[in-house]
Amino acid sequence: MTQKIEGTLPTAAALRSASVGAAKAASGGEDRSRPVDAVASPDSLRLTGEASGLQAIQRELSAAPAVDSGRVQAVRSSLESGSYKIDADAIASKMIALDQQLAG
Repeated sequence: MTQKIEGTLPTAAALRSASVGAAKAASGGEDRSRPVDAVASPDSLRLTGEASGLQAIQRELSAAPAVDSGRVQAVRSSLESGSYKIDADAIASKMIALDQQLAG
């Protein structure tokens, strides 16, 4: 492609038409403005034994209830009767252990 330099720039429309013509020539004259059809891929996926085990655990956990209603009822009745004992030292040590674990 050649262009004569005369001190003036070509218009945007002239540049666009030149680039479209060059793109068609480069692509063998095919129209590339429409979407390309998807081609079926022979890709496959094989999970390792560990990944399969993790999927099984995930299925079990998703089927289990989020809250242990028996434990909740036991704590509720203990609180209502006044027999629930709070061990501040155990709570504090668990909180410190969690903080250390999260800090790495």
